[in-house]
Amino acid sequence: MTVYVIIPGIDGSDGQHWQTLWEREWGPSAVRISPASWSAPDLEDWVDAVQEAYDEASRQDSRVVLVAHSLGCWAASTWLNRNPSSPIGGAFLVAPPDPHGPAFPRRAAATFTEVSAQPLPCPALVVGSANDPYCTSDAAADLAARWEARWHLAGACGHINSASRLGSWQHGRELLDSLTQQ
Repeated sequence: MTVYVIIPGIDGSDGQHWQTLWEREWGPSAVRISPASWSAPDLEDWVDAVQEAYDEASRQDSRVVLVAHSLGCWAASTWLNRNPSSPIGGAFLVAPPDPHGPAFPRRAAATFTEVSAQPLPCPALVVGSANDPYCTSDAAADLAARWEARWHLAGACGHINSASRLGSWQHGRELLDSLTQQ
């Protein structure tokens, strides 16, 4: 059995976001992080929240897979690099924002501006969009390379969030399955 740790971006994922729809479908096989700083993200708070969710998920004696979106990709990668020996079945990193890009929310997420992409200690897949306002596809491909992750360009899907109107995002589920069935 697999337990998924859901790591949304700023303010969490709303009811129409693919992460929330997947979480509902997975039921007790999903654990969502709950940092205190959803709206004014603090990296340490988010990494601590990933640890708490991981601890809860790993108590189920199952394989743990991280499912991150946007700023959550940076919380996930930071946690992974600090916990390289924690058994993780994979990291699904969707629409990571470029901390050096012009649209990065520097004021709201100041503690995330100094993050750097380093090789991840588990299989990983980065999914980007051709028209993501927070990260060019070239920058996302570069992040994937620095994380030593597989890279997939999902087409023109915006920030791959609720505004993208993807619903339960079947293509994303297929990509996640391709990661977890390696």
